Amino acid sequence: MIKFLLIFVLPFTLYASKILSYNLYDRSDRVDVMITFDTPYEGIIKQNETGTKIIIKLSDASIESAKLKQLSSKYLHSLSITPMAGYTQIVASVSDTVKLQASKTSDSYGLRLRFASQIAMKNPEQTSVDNANLLSSLPTKKDDGISQSYYIVVVILVIGIIILFFLKKKIASQPKQRQPNSWLFKENQENKPQENKSKNNDISIKFQKNINNDNSVVMLDFGEQSYLVLLGNNNILLDKFTDNKPVTQEDFETILQNRHQELDDFLHARDENKEPLQSYKERASSISYEV
Repeated sequence: MIKFLLIFVLPFTLYASKILSYNLYDRSDRVDVMITFDTPYEGIIKQNETGTKIIIKLSDASIESAKLKQLSSKYLHSLSITPMAGYTQIVASVSDTVKLQASKTSDSYGLRLRFASQIAMKNPEQTSVDNANLLSSLPTKKDDGISQSYYIVVVILVIGIIILFFLKKKIASQPKQRQPNSWLFKENQENKPQENKSKNNDISIKFQKNINNDNSVVMLDFGEQSYLVLLGNNNILLDKFTDNKPVTQEDFETILQNRHQELDDFLHARDENKEPLQSYKERASSISYEV
Protein backbone atom coordinates (compact mmCIF):
# COMPACT_ATOMS: atom_id res chain seq x y z
CA MET A 1 0.00 0.00 0.00
CA ILE A 2 2.89 2.40 0.79
CA LYS A 3 4.38 1.81 -2.64
CA PHE A 4 1.12 2.76 -4.36
CA LEU A 5 0.85 5.93 -2.25
CA LEU A 6 4.37 6.89 -3.29
CA ILE A 7 3.43 6.41 -6.92
CA PHE A 8 0.66 9.02 -6.63
CA VAL A 9 2.58 11.39 -4.33
CA LEU A 10 5.76 11.39 -6.44
CA PRO A 11 4.26 13.26 -9.44
CA PHE A 12 3.41 16.27 -7.30
CA THR A 13 7.08 16.70 -6.38
CA LEU A 14 7.96 17.03 -10.04
CA TYR A 15 6.28 20.43 -10.23
CA ALA A 16 9.30 21.97 -8.45
CA SER A 17 11.54 23.82 -10.89
CA LYS A 18 15.03 22.39 -11.32
CA ILE A 19 18.08 24.60 -11.68
CA LEU A 20 19.81 23.63 -14.91
CA SER A 21 22.69 26.09 -14.86
CA TYR A 22 23.99 29.33 -13.38
CA ASN A 23 26.39 31.93 -14.80
CA LEU A 24 28.24 34.86 -13.20
CA TYR A 25 28.86 38.13 -15.01
CA ASP A 26 31.45 40.34 -13.29
CA ARG A 27 31.08 43.99 -14.36
CA SER A 28 32.81 47.11 -13.21
CA ASP A 29 29.76 48.35 -11.29
CA ARG A 30 27.99 45.08 -10.41
CA VAL A 31 27.96 41.28 -10.46
CA ASP A 32 25.00 39.48 -12.02
CA VAL A 33 24.18 35.83 -11.32
CA MET A 34 21.91 34.32 -13.98
CA ILE A 35 20.03 31.13 -13.03
CA THR A 36 18.18 28.98 -15.60
CA PHE A 37 15.31 26.59 -14.70
CA ASP A 38 13.86 23.64 -16.58
CA THR A 39 10.29 24.93 -16.07
CA PRO A 40 8.89 28.40 -15.43
CA TYR A 41 9.82 29.28 -11.86
CA GLU A 42 6.77 30.34 -9.85
CA GLY A 43 8.17 29.94 -6.36
CA ILE A 44 8.68 32.53 -3.62
CA ILE A 45 12.02 34.29 -3.24
CA LYS A 46 13.02 35.16 0.34
CA GLN A 47 16.00 37.35 1.23
CA ASN A 48 17.80 37.77 4.53
CA GLU A 49 20.92 39.83 5.29
CA THR A 50 23.27 38.94 8.13
CA GLY A 51 26.36 41.14 8.24
CA THR A 52 28.31 40.61 5.04
CA LYS A 53 26.19 37.70 3.89
CA ILE A 54 23.00 37.74 1.90
CA ILE A 55 20.90 34.56 2.16
CA ILE A 56 18.38 33.87 -0.61
CA LYS A 57 15.82 31.05 -0.37
CA LEU A 58 14.17 29.86 -3.56
CA SER A 59 11.08 27.86 -2.60
CA ASP A 60 9.98 25.01 -4.89
CA ALA A 61 13.38 24.95 -6.57
CA SER A 62 15.93 22.16 -6.62
CA ILE A 63 19.48 21.49 -7.77
CA GLU A 64 21.33 18.21 -8.15
CA SER A 65 24.32 19.05 -5.96
CA ALA A 66 25.82 21.91 -3.99
CA LYS A 67 27.82 24.53 -5.89
CA LEU A 68 30.52 26.91 -4.63
CA LYS A 69 32.14 29.77 -6.56
CA GLN A 70 34.92 32.11 -5.41
CA LEU A 71 35.26 35.58 -6.98
CA SER A 72 37.75 38.45 -6.70
CA SER A 73 35.11 41.11 -7.29
CA LYS A 74 34.63 44.00 -4.87
CA TYR A 75 30.88 43.33 -4.95
CA LEU A 76 30.73 39.55 -4.58
CA HIS A 77 33.42 37.48 -2.88
CA SER A 78 31.85 34.00 -2.90
CA LEU A 79 28.61 32.32 -3.87
CA SER A 80 27.24 28.95 -2.68
CA ILE A 81 24.12 27.15 -3.90
CA THR A 82 22.88 24.34 -1.65
CA PRO A 83 19.85 22.03 -2.10
CA MET A 84 17.60 21.96 0.98
CA ALA A 85 14.34 20.24 1.86
CA GLY A 86 11.69 21.94 -0.29
CA TYR A 87 13.88 24.86 -1.39
CA THR A 88 17.33 25.91 -2.61
CA GLN A 89 19.51 28.17 -0.51
CA ILE A 90 21.93 30.68 -2.03
CA VAL A 91 24.48 32.35 0.25
CA ALA A 92 26.44 35.33 -1.12
CA SER A 93 29.43 36.88 0.66
CA VAL A 94 29.44 40.59 -0.23
CA SER A 95 30.82 43.94 0.85
CA ASP A 96 29.01 46.12 3.38
CA THR A 97 27.57 48.54 0.81
CA VAL A 98 26.31 45.87 -1.63
CA LYS A 99 22.62 45.25 -2.06
CA LEU A 100 20.72 42.54 -3.87
CA GLN A 101 18.13 42.98 -6.58
CA ALA A 102 16.28 39.91 -7.94
CA SER A 103 14.19 39.78 -11.12
CA LYS A 104 12.82 37.09 -13.45
CA THR A 105 12.68 36.89 -17.21
CA SER A 106 9.37 37.43 -18.98
CA ASP A 107 8.83 33.68 -19.46
CA SER A 108 9.98 32.89 -15.88
CA TYR A 109 12.61 30.40 -17.08
CA GLY A 110 15.38 32.65 -15.83
CA LEU A 111 16.22 34.49 -12.59
CA ARG A 112 18.74 37.29 -12.25
CA LEU A 113 20.44 38.12 -8.94
CA ARG A 114 22.22 41.50 -9.17
CA PHE A 115 24.80 42.46 -6.56
CA ALA A 116 25.67 46.18 -6.76
CA SER A 117 26.25 49.22 -4.59
CA GLN A 118 23.34 51.31 -3.41
CA ILE A 119 24.31 54.14 -5.77
CA ALA A 120 24.15 51.92 -8.84
CA MET A 121 20.75 50.67 -7.74
CA LYS A 122 19.44 54.26 -7.82
CA ASN A 123 20.26 54.77 -11.55
CA PRO A 124 17.20 53.17 -13.20
CA GLU A 125 18.03 54.26 -16.79
CA GLN A 126 21.39 52.50 -16.87
CA THR A 127 19.93 49.53 -15.07
CA SER A 128 17.11 49.08 -17.61
CA VAL A 129 19.60 49.10 -20.53
CA ASP A 130 21.82 46.58 -18.81
CA ASN A 131 18.84 44.41 -18.01
CA ALA A 132 17.76 44.30 -21.64
CA ASN A 133 21.22 43.31 -22.84
CA LEU A 134 21.73 40.71 -20.14
CA LEU A 135 18.30 39.10 -20.20
CA SER A 136 18.37 38.80 -23.98
CA SER A 137 21.47 36.61 -23.73
CA LEU A 138 19.91 34.33 -21.10
CA PRO A 139 19.09 30.90 -22.59
CA THR A 140 15.41 30.14 -22.21
CA LYS A 141 13.04 27.49 -23.48
CA LYS A 142 10.20 27.95 -25.89
CA ASP A 143 6.85 27.65 -24.23
CA ASP A 144 5.26 24.70 -26.06
CA GLY A 145 2.37 24.45 -23.61
CA ILE A 146 3.51 21.25 -21.88
CA SER A 147 7.01 20.82 -20.47
CA GLN A 148 8.91 17.60 -20.00
CA SER A 149 7.93 17.37 -16.34
CA TYR A 150 4.24 17.25 -17.21
CA TYR A 151 4.87 14.36 -19.60
CA ILE A 152 6.63 12.50 -16.80
CA VAL A 153 3.64 13.10 -14.51
CA VAL A 154 1.23 11.74 -17.10
CA VAL A 155 3.36 8.63 -17.71
CA ILE A 156 3.61 7.86 -13.98
CA LEU A 157 -0.15 8.28 -13.53
CA VAL A 158 -0.86 5.96 -16.45
CA ILE A 159 1.50 3.32 -15.03
CA GLY A 160 -0.20 3.60 -11.64
CA ILE A 161 -3.65 3.13 -13.20
CA ILE A 162 -2.45 0.06 -15.13
CA ILE A 163 -1.02 -1.50 -11.96
CA LEU A 164 -4.27 -0.92 -10.05
CA PHE A 165 -6.27 -2.39 -12.95
CA PHE A 166 -4.26 -5.63 -12.95
CA LEU A 167 -4.46 -5.90 -9.15
CA LYS A 168 -8.24 -5.49 -9.26
CA LYS A 169 -8.50 -8.10 -12.02
CA LYS A 170 -6.34 -10.55 -10.06
CA ILE A 171 -8.37 -10.11 -6.87
CA ALA A 172 -11.63 -10.55 -8.78
CA SER A 173 -10.38 -13.80 -10.35
CA GLN A 174 -9.70 -15.41 -6.97
CA PRO A 175 -12.46 -17.78 -5.75
CA LYS A 176 -14.62 -16.35 -3.03
CA GLN A 177 -14.71 -18.18 0.28
CA ARG A 178 -18.05 -19.68 1.13
CA GLN A 179 -19.73 -18.03 4.06
CA PRO A 180 -20.37 -20.24 7.12
CA ASN A 181 -23.88 -21.54 7.61
CA SER A 182 -26.05 -19.26 9.67
CA TRP A 183 -29.66 -18.18 9.81
CA LEU A 184 -28.84 -15.61 7.10
CA PHE A 185 -27.32 -18.15 4.72
CA LYS A 186 -29.60 -21.13 5.27
CA GLU A 187 -30.30 -23.21 2.23
CA ASN A 188 -33.78 -23.27 0.87
CA GLN A 189 -35.31 -26.33 2.44
CA GLU A 190 -38.08 -26.46 -0.16
CA ASN A 191 -35.57 -27.28 -2.87
CA LYS A 192 -34.17 -30.34 -1.13
CA PRO A 193 -37.10 -32.71 -1.82
CA GLN A 194 -36.89 -31.77 -5.49
CA GLU A 195 -33.18 -32.56 -5.51
CA ASN A 196 -33.81 -35.92 -3.85
CA LYS A 197 -36.61 -36.59 -6.25
CA SER A 198 -34.39 -35.95 -9.23
CA LYS A 199 -31.75 -38.24 -7.77
CA ASN A 200 -34.32 -40.99 -7.11
CA ASN A 201 -35.38 -40.86 -10.77
CA ASP A 202 -31.89 -41.67 -11.99
CA ILE A 203 -31.07 -45.23 -13.12
CA SER A 204 -27.79 -46.57 -11.76
CA ILE A 205 -26.04 -49.93 -11.97
CA LYS A 206 -25.48 -51.21 -8.44
CA PHE A 207 -23.94 -54.63 -9.20
CA GLN A 208 -22.88 -56.41 -12.37
CA LYS A 209 -21.45 -59.80 -13.32
CA ASN A 210 -20.63 -61.30 -16.70
CA ILE A 211 -22.03 -64.79 -17.39
CA ASN A 212 -20.38 -65.27 -20.77
CA ASN A 213 -19.14 -63.17 -23.65
CA ASP A 214 -22.66 -62.22 -24.72
CA ASN A 215 -24.65 -62.05 -21.48
CA SER A 216 -24.36 -60.42 -18.07
CA VAL A 217 -26.59 -59.97 -15.03
CA VAL A 218 -26.92 -56.50 -13.48
CA MET A 219 -28.73 -55.03 -10.50
CA LEU A 220 -30.29 -51.68 -11.40
CA ASP A 221 -31.52 -49.05 -8.92
CA PHE A 222 -34.44 -46.94 -10.07
CA GLY A 223 -36.43 -44.87 -7.62
CA GLU A 224 -37.03 -46.91 -4.48
CA GLN A 225 -36.75 -50.30 -6.19
CA SER A 226 -33.97 -52.51 -7.48
CA TYR A 227 -34.28 -54.66 -10.58
CA LEU A 228 -32.41 -57.82 -11.52
CA VAL A 229 -31.96 -57.80 -15.29
CA LEU A 230 -30.31 -60.16 -17.75
CA LEU A 231 -28.55 -58.18 -20.49
CA GLY A 232 -27.35 -59.74 -23.71
CA ASN A 233 -28.97 -61.00 -26.90
CA ASN A 234 -32.29 -60.65 -25.12
CA ASN A 235 -32.86 -58.18 -22.24
CA ILE A 236 -35.04 -59.79 -19.57
CA LEU A 237 -36.34 -58.51 -16.25
CA LEU A 238 -35.66 -61.38 -13.83
CA ASP A 239 -36.98 -59.89 -10.60
CA LYS A 240 -37.51 -56.67 -8.64
CA PHE A 241 -36.80 -55.80 -5.00
CA THR A 242 -38.46 -53.22 -2.81
CA ASP A 243 -37.84 -54.05 0.84
CA ASN A 244 -35.19 -56.78 0.78
CA LYS A 245 -32.84 -55.19 -1.72
CA PRO A 246 -29.28 -56.57 -1.92
CA VAL A 247 -26.85 -54.26 -0.15
CA THR A 248 -23.45 -55.85 -0.68
CA GLN A 249 -21.70 -57.67 -3.48
CA GLU A 250 -22.01 -60.82 -1.40
CA ASP A 251 -25.80 -60.49 -1.38
CA PHE A 252 -25.74 -60.11 -5.15
CA GLU A 253 -23.54 -63.19 -5.56
CA THR A 254 -25.95 -65.19 -3.36
CA ILE A 255 -28.84 -64.30 -5.62
CA LEU A 256 -26.90 -65.41 -8.67
CA GLN A 257 -25.96 -68.71 -7.03
CA ASN A 258 -29.59 -69.38 -6.16
CA ARG A 259 -30.54 -68.70 -9.77
CA HIS A 260 -27.59 -70.37 -11.41
CA GLN A 261 -29.60 -73.32 -12.65
CA GLU A 262 -32.41 -71.13 -13.92
CA LEU A 263 -30.02 -68.87 -15.82
CA ASP A 264 -28.23 -71.88 -17.25
CA ASP A 265 -31.51 -73.42 -18.36
CA PHE A 266 -32.53 -70.23 -20.04
CA LEU A 267 -29.30 -69.79 -21.91
CA HIS A 268 -29.34 -73.40 -23.17
CA ALA A 269 -33.05 -74.03 -23.47
CA ARG A 270 -34.39 -75.29 -26.77
CA ASP A 271 -38.13 -75.13 -26.48
CA GLU A 272 -39.65 -75.99 -29.83
CA ASN A 273 -43.08 -74.54 -29.05
CA LYS A 274 -41.96 -71.32 -27.31
CA GLU A 275 -39.31 -68.77 -27.78
CA PRO A 276 -36.62 -68.79 -25.04
CA LEU A 277 -37.59 -65.29 -23.96
CA GLN A 278 -41.29 -66.10 -23.49
CA SER A 279 -40.48 -69.44 -21.82
CA TYR A 280 -38.26 -67.90 -19.20
CA LYS A 281 -40.66 -65.07 -18.50
CA GLU A 282 -43.32 -67.55 -17.55
CA ARG A 283 -40.98 -69.45 -15.26
CA ALA A 284 -39.58 -66.31 -13.67
CA SER A 285 -43.04 -64.92 -12.94
CA SER A 286 -43.94 -68.04 -10.95
CA ILE A 287 -40.87 -67.89 -8.70
CA SER A 288 -40.84 -65.95 -5.43
CA TYR A 289 -38.06 -65.86 -2.87
CA GLU A 290 -36.64 -63.65 -0.13
CA VAL A 291 -33.11 -62.25 0.13
